[in-house]
Amino acid sequence: MDLDLSGHRVIVTAGASGIGRAIVQAFLDEGAIVATCDIDDAALATLPEGVFRQKVDVGDSTALRGFLDMAMAHLGGLDCLVNNAGIAGPTARVEDIDLTAWHQCIDICLTSQFIACAACTDALRDSANASIINLSSVAGRVGFRLRTPYAAAKWGVIGLTKSLAIELGPDDIRVNAILPGLVAGDRQRRVLEAKAQSQGRSVAEVEAQAFSFTSIRHYVEPGQIADQIVYLASRRGSSVSGQAISVCGDTQMLA
Repeated sequence: MDLDLSGHRVIVTAGASGIGRAIVQAFLDEGAIVATCDIDDAALATLPEGVFRQKVDVGDSTALRGFLDMAMAHLGGLDCLVNNAGIAGPTARVEDIDLTAWHQCIDICLTSQFIACAACTDALRDSANASIINLSSVAGRVGFRLRTPYAAAKWGVIGLTKSLAIELGPDDIRVNAILPGLVAGDRQRRVLEAKAQSQGRSVAEVEAQAFSFTSIRHYVEPGQIADQIVYLASRRGSSVSGQAISVCGDTQMLA
């Protein structure tokens, strides 16, 4: 589908692998110009030529702001910001979670999005087709036992998104959130392994339980997340703002 995104200037955080890489590739396929950052140098090196890239830990606010400034200068402005960076955080009972681990999860999953939105708003105001798309999670609309830092951050992303949609709407900047469910890839596998270890069960048992709460019982592919995002960034999505859009196979609960 031609979404008329040729020359669209896009920043994607954590774009070297997984969902982020699928997002970068989807924008490239639509003719967009993309800048991205990631903590993984080796993965960044494998991105297609023409992608502006920099190694950045988004939990470092100074480094993140520096990257955003350089990316917008390289792109000559900005039309779309995709806040994709996130970590799983600890898997443990609340009383066993170290405060440092809590702060790290909140900083990367939520505070980095706040910083990026604040840094990019002026540039987005100059765009004729401006959007911000924040990655939340199904954990941003349901509770998530043993994953309180992650769930708290992802619920926070929804609040950030809906508030910014109201605030930036008069500037014609759309703001939406995507809520992935069980997404195929190494990160989901690591989450299942951590939960299995914490509960003394097999990975297969934990995986089966997770899918028992999902109507469509197969993994979401990263490309399906990316497809939703490029639509929201296109003019076809010009009336969609303030929404928390689940791409999760109708997940009703997280155990």
